[in-house]
Amino acid sequence: MKTVELRRHTASDGDRLTPEGIAAAVEIGSRLEAPYDLLISSGAQRATQTLASFLAGSGQRFPGGVTVDESFRSTIEERWFTASRESGARDIAAFLRADKALVEEEATRLGGALRRVFDMLPEGGRALIVGHSPMHEAAIYGLTRQVVAPIAKGGGVRVVQDGSDFRIEQVT
Repeated sequence: MKTVELRRHTASDGDRLTPEGIAAAVEIGSRLEAPYDLLISSGAQRATQTLASFLAGSGQRFPGGVTVDESFRSTIEERWFTASRESGARDIAAFLRADKALVEEEATRLGGALRRVFDMLPEGGRALIVGHSPMHEAAIYGLTRQVVAPIAKGGGVRVVQDGSDFRIEQVT
């Protein structure tokens, strides 16, 4: 089995965490199930800062350090904002109704990025990716074709691969 945990950054003001966001991330870090083989940030400052605060809260050493992988970010965020406005919601099912082409295009790209992380992991390996909503939800949809609920700030979803099967678990 291989496990990838996708978490959303905590509360931010622009691209920096608020003091509340930092405190929340440190607290979440104290509950993380270390060790991880891979630690990945989307590259946004708020995601990298969240991951750093998770690590500070965990009290663990991570010899592999943090990797930035911008393929977990959207380059067409304005289309996501438009789909959100048009659908009146923030979930993948609603976005599929508002702009199916957007969701399918991004799900293919983001799901491919998630697939590459699974491919990099050894058997029994674990990865933690900190990024954004709805990008994480689109990645999961792209990989598994399963729709997950919107991820709250600091929240997450664990995807477990067992052979060719995937199981999805909510994490708080």
